[in-house]
Amino acid sequence: MAFSARVSRLKSSLIREILAAAQRPEVMSFAGGLPAEALLPTLDWSELPASVGQYGMSEGEPALRELIAAEARQLGVPCTAEQVMIVSGSQQTLDLAAKLFIDPGTQVLLEAPTYLAALQSFQFFGADCLTVPQEADGPCLAALRECLEQNRPAFAYLIPTFQNPSAVRYSEAKRDAVAQLLDAYGVTLLEDEPYRELVFDEGSATPIVARLRKASWIYTGTVSKTLVPGLRVGYLIATPDLFPHLLRLKQSADLHTNRIGQWQALQWLGSERYREHLAQLRSFYRERRDAMQLSLQAHFADLADWEIPQGGLFFWLRLRHAQDTRELLDAALAQDVAFMPGEPFFVDPERNPGYLRLNFSHVAPARLDEGLRRLAAVIRNAQAEAA
Repeated sequence: MAFSARVSRLKSSLIREILAAAQRPEVMSFAGGLPAEALLPTLDWSELPASVGQYGMSEGEPALRELIAAEARQLGVPCTAEQVMIVSGSQQTLDLAAKLFIDPGTQVLLEAPTYLAALQSFQFFGADCLTVPQEADGPCLAALRECLEQNRPAFAYLIPTFQNPSAVRYSEAKRDAVAQLLDAYGVTLLEDEPYRELVFDEGSATPIVARLRKASWIYTGTVSKTLVPGLRVGYLIATPDLFPHLLRLKQSADLHTNRIGQWQALQWLGSERYREHLAQLRSFYRERRDAMQLSLQAHFADLADWEIPQGGLFFWLRLRHAQDTRELLDAALAQDVAFMPGEPFFVDPERNPGYLRLNFSHVAPARLDEGLRRLAAVIRNAQAEAA
């Protein structure tokens, strides 16, 4: 059977495979970015109008677009509702951007590490992925400048606020510097912010797109991490030169995002009960972050280094004695523990061994310590065997 050439670049999702293996109730899973089910709100469908069952606009529901535009302007993002498109989760934004910009060999600039599903999507379309190392407060500026001087990426894909997987939040200075460099070299920015609302301190950060003066941009977010991921409702906001092309790509992909999910999102976003829900989420996840930090100190202090995340859903660990953490999966699962190896988050996994991403939102604190104790034992056993 003859498939397209790009199918040969199609990779299975390791994280989806791990989640499938971790379905047994006894497994303590630190692998996925799953919101805590205890905090998923009860949705009221009693006033859903029958008209929502009809086909809708490709751009999305007008009232929802207006609301998202207003919220974005409060963050400093210069936009109108005409620049907003409702998408089937922010993952669709990545797919649309890839279709818009990428031919085989097209250069794309990424953080190292970066979001696994974005990397898979870009590579599927044949991108030549260029990477810039991540530091504690954002990308290495010298490496970013050198990359832009020597290459011509079609766009830069960045996650500046509680980056997945590293949990890094760019500093204000780094945000300004990145914007200035993208403006100077005329590189489009795709800014992904799924974790912005899951912040545990008083810090804030204006999106990078709000700081751009010349470069085109796409800004994307979602309700999956703050409301209900099963709704599959996200949004993109794009500069006027890009929006019409993205809209036509959306039309050819799925006509429009499901209107039922859009209606439900509209009942929550901007409301007082949504603000209360966000406050509850932040408190709940802060407690789980703190519980994981205590357990990591107890069981991993001699094994790895990490920063305490100020938001998001993940800890990012670097083992002091590097080894391919993918090789630890079977042994961990045999101990009823699942985690996400860090190597797949890099363009060149073989050259970046020894990282783990651990989610703290899903496992209850009562089981969390035991899960990390077992995972630490798996790592110690592997290191002893390799010695």
